[in-house]
Amino acid sequence: MEPTAGVPASALDEDEDDDLELFSKDTTLMDGSSFSSMMPVSPLSMNNQYKLEEEADVKDIFITVDDPESHVTAIETFITYRVATKTSRSEFDSSEYEVRRRYQDFFWLKSRLEEAHPTLIIPPVPEKFIMKGVVERFNDAFIETRRKALHTFLNRIADHPTLSFNKDFKVFLTAQAWELTSHKKQGPSLLSRMGHTMRAVAASVRGVKNRPEEIVAISEYVETFSQKINALDKIAHRIYKEEKEYFEEMKEYGPIHTLWSASEEDLVGSLKGIASCTEKCCKAIEQLMAGLSENVMPVVHEYILYSEMLMNVLKRRDQIQADLDSKVEALSSKKTDKEPGEIGTLEDKLECANNALKSDWDRWKQNMQSDLKSAFTNMAEININCYEECLATWESFLSSQTNLLHLEEDPEDKP
Repeated sequence: MEPTAGVPASALDEDEDDDLELFSKDTTLMDGSSFSSMMPVSPLSMNNQYKLEEEADVKDIFITVDDPESHVTAIETFITYRVATKTSRSEFDSSEYEVRRRYQDFFWLKSRLEEAHPTLIIPPVPEKFIMKGVVERFNDAFIETRRKALHTFLNRIADHPTLSFNKDFKVFLTAQAWELTSHKKQGPSLLSRMGHTMRAVAASVRGVKNRPEEIVAISEYVETFSQKINALDKIAHRIYKEEKEYFEEMKEYGPIHTLWSASEEDLVGSLKGIASCTEKCCKAIEQLMAGLSENVMPVVHEYILYSEMLMNVLKRRDQIQADLDSKVEALSSKKTDKEPGEIGTLEDKLECANNALKSDWDRWKQNMQSDLKSAFTNMAEININCYEECLATWESFLSSQTNLLHLEEDPEDKP
């Protein structure tokens, strides 16, 4: 899939200085000391518990998303993916499952997790619509990119100490298609979900007073992180676009020398040598682009989606506080007959929401730092391999030409 197809060059270029300026003004996200090398740990089991415990990381659910299949009906065309699960958990009736799921099933699972755990950080699913470029929905590259993202989505849930025990997640992994359809009908109605969304939006518009300092710090971090990860994504796409343009030019550059060599007898060796070097460098650049598009850019894009998800989590958390504040205000002005017990219930709900968010935030931040460090390391290795290969190619050519010149300058040394 072409990441930058359909994006006007002017649109990419006009914001270039602004993107770079984001990184020059604020270094809070780039402090090397903040990137811990520790990997997050997951307890073997933790049902209905938000506090993470320091236990060894024991993975007991293994999920693979593969084998995409196209389905054509009278009214639609869609892709399904095989979801294969292996687990040692006792709450599963079997140790292995294999089901087929389409994109809307993954999206349903994400929505159900958000409803059940409003202030936990739910992994993002890839977008339903293609925003960058005109790419066929059933293009092989697009399908493969989506498959990888869906695979990551399920495995992040499987690694989560709370989300992995969600009943809808279990149903998603184990139920046959007709069973899943029946289970979906048991969930909240569309109007109910819209009501929750509208209240969250209203709370964010009104704003809340006296947010805890830790929540304020998280909100400020997310805002800065979102700006920088989006800027990084735009710059990465520009770099990829420029590399691709350079690659296309290089592909034309080599053959010109080969054609020229047919009419220049004295330059045959040199011209064919340049053509050969150019071809080798083209292959190295192609590998560089593949590395960027497969190993680096997807990670950056996933965390763009995460930043949007985090903003929604904060809105849902603020909704709970806004509900509490409005009840307290109404009670203090005697505009309501609500019992103080309801206030206590809302206070408990808010405390649980804050604790859930803060504990999950620490876990998410460790994962984010580990993922981005790995992506940046991959980017460094990809660039080093590319340029070392190109350097060795041209040095070999230069050495051969230098030796040839020495032989021509000293005819007595010729064999």
